[in-house]
Amino acid sequence: MFCLSQVMKSLPVGITYASYAGICIIATSVVGIIKFNQIPNVPTMVGLFLIVVGVLMINLLGQLR
Repeated sequence: MFCLSQVMKSLPVGITYASYAGICIIATSVVGIIKFNQIPNVPTMVGLFLIVVGVLMINLLGQLR
């Protein structure tokens, strides 16, 4: 949380929180795959891919104003 608050000093709250939420979702999925052998199906993988693309779009294109 300290690191998140430090990032919010230079980035807008929306971009920071969207990135944080996306990273947490992906990290939780990776832990499920590695630790609990939960193999995701194709729609789940597509959804995770779209989350990654969305976070990248927010971070790379969101600052072009």
